[in-house]
Amino acid sequence: MSRRLGPGWYPDPFGEAPLRWWDGTKWEAAVSGNAPAAPPVRYAADRRPLPPETPVYTSWVWLVVLLPLLSTVVSLATLGEVTRSLAAFAHPGAANLALLMSPGYLLGSLLGWLVYALSIVFSWLDYRTLTRRGVDDPFHWAWSFLAWPVYTIGRAVIVRRVAGGRGSGVLWATIAVMVLSVAAGIAATLTLSSAMLQTVHQLPGAGA
Repeated sequence: MSRRLGPGWYPDPFGEAPLRWWDGTKWEAAVSGNAPAAPPVRYAADRRPLPPETPVYTSWVWLVVLLPLLSTVVSLATLGEVTRSLAAFAHPGAANLALLMSPGYLLGSLLGWLVYALSIVFSWLDYRTLTRRGVDDPFHWAWSFLAWPVYTIGRAVIVRRVAGGRGSGVLWATIAVMVLSVAAGIAATLTLSSAMLQTVHQLPGAGA
């Protein structure tokens, strides 16, 4: 990386003095402890530390983290409606689209897409706020297109690095929401599997 630097005084890479002269191609023997004033050297990959008083949380990032819980709660609340619609397949003359047209299924599907879209918007707003607060090159909001935890986890790593360890709350909240969502998903899967088995057994000719 030193080959990108122009001539000037820089921290001595050999550790023999505070500063050593770089002529643009190689390190010289000249060293100094009191070099002429020069702009601080900062590589592209470095990020300036945030002042301790700079807030590291935004309302937007908490919306990104907590909004998926709304989808999970609604899915669990409408699970009974979905299982009743599933059971309709066992009755002669029932519509083949009974499950797909059930209010619970439609509400859960629409809400899932809405949460996905809002998580992208809120990630962008959080990214913009961090930039305005002085965070160099925050974790990019576009990662939220993959999944909201990708953004929040990456964001927490970057913020912790520049804020002296602050900002872990987003990481732990993300993990907690993911655990709750997985647990709810397992419970919903078991419930639906049981309902499907009961429906299969009630179909005409199932016991033949």
